[in-house]
Amino acid sequence: MNAQLAERESSPISLGDWMITLLILCIPLVGIIMLFVWGFADGTHPSKRNFCRAYLIWMLIGIVIFVLFLIMGGMAALMGARAMGGATL
Repeated sequence: MNAQLAERESSPISLGDWMITLLILCIPLVGIIMLFVWGFADGTHPSKRNFCRAYLIWMLIGIVIFVLFLIMGGMAALMGARAMGGATL
C-alpha cells in the first residue's frame, strides 16, 4: 500500500487528466466546488491538490481587490454626488 501511494505521488499527471481538470473548472458552479474537493481531499494527486489550492488563493485575492475597487468607486460616486449638491450621508 505504501509503495502504491509513493508511486502515485511521484508519477506525473497526464495531459488528458489536466485537460479534463481544466474543462471541469470551466463549468461555473461545478468548477468552484471541484476546486474545494480536489484542493482538500486526501485522495487527490499532490500536484492537482496544490494547483487547486493556489487557484483558490488567487480567486480570493481577486475577490478582495474587486471589493476594494467597488468600495473606492462607491466612495468616489458619493463624493461626486455630494460635490454637486446631491446625496448626503
